[in-house]
Amino acid sequence: MQQAGEKRPMASRLWIARFFQYLVLTALALIILGPVLTAVLGGLKTTGELFDQPFGLPAVPRWENYTGILSSSVFWRQLLNSAIIVVGTVSLTVATSALLAFVFSRLVFTGRELLFNFFTLGLLFPVTIAFLPVFIQIRQMGLIDSYFGVILPLVAFGIPGSTLILRGFFRAIPSELEDAAYIDGCGTLGFFWYVLLPLARPALGAIIVLQTIVSWNEYFLPLLVLTDDSKWPLTLGIMQFQGQYGTDWGRVMAFVSLLIVPAVLFYIFTQRYIVTGLTGGELKG
Repeated sequence: MQQAGEKRPMASRLWIARFFQYLVLTALALIILGPVLTAVLGGLKTTGELFDQPFGLPAVPRWENYTGILSSSVFWRQLLNSAIIVVGTVSLTVATSALLAFVFSRLVFTGRELLFNFFTLGLLFPVTIAFLPVFIQIRQMGLIDSYFGVILPLVAFGIPGSTLILRGFFRAIPSELEDAAYIDGCGTLGFFWYVLLPLARPALGAIIVLQTIVSWNEYFLPLLVLTDDSKWPLTLGIMQFQGQYGTDWGRVMAFVSLLIVPAVLFYIFTQRYIVTGLTGGELKG
């Protein structure tokens, strides 16, 4: 009887702790999803309704705000431009980071750790504070108004963090596995391609997800580099609704929804790769 009495307060405390845990998580979810829901509903309103009742439901849903955008060839061209930037950035970042992580984790040479520490200093400098030197370099390379003028800086600033993640995975692989691969006739590149990369798929997945979200949401670099509006990605497409005498804010909110909802859905369905990739760097044998 005494043991049963002791279990009840413990179960009660666990229930209270679980209740507050879910309460906090629900509040955080509402804070994060609130702006998304506001944008989606705002796309169904007129400009007047947005200013009078920014958080209320639309009196009469204006679906033409969405259908007008989706039926426009400009939207699909900007979607293609965003896809080109995302695919180019992710591909180059993953390929370069994987090779660098292999060099810094499995090859032995003088000054390896010092060079790696110097290399990862790039994590301290976000692209937003390097606009002027980046712009000068891009102009000198003749990449103004080109996709590579946006892709290469994104790759350069994405490589340090991606290399750091992959290096942890590569270093966790036992040296006995490497020795066995060499005994079986695998060369250095064969070990990298057939052993390391398959084992590092969780980390590669995390990098792909993170770099996709970063390059999809990038605004300032395309604004800085791309002057031809036919090459604008979706993040710059909002400017097409800014008129000389006014702005169609209902169309703006609809466009913002079509921009952020895919990114949110992509993250929801791929977040497990981020968790696995960032926490599964240890191999157990």
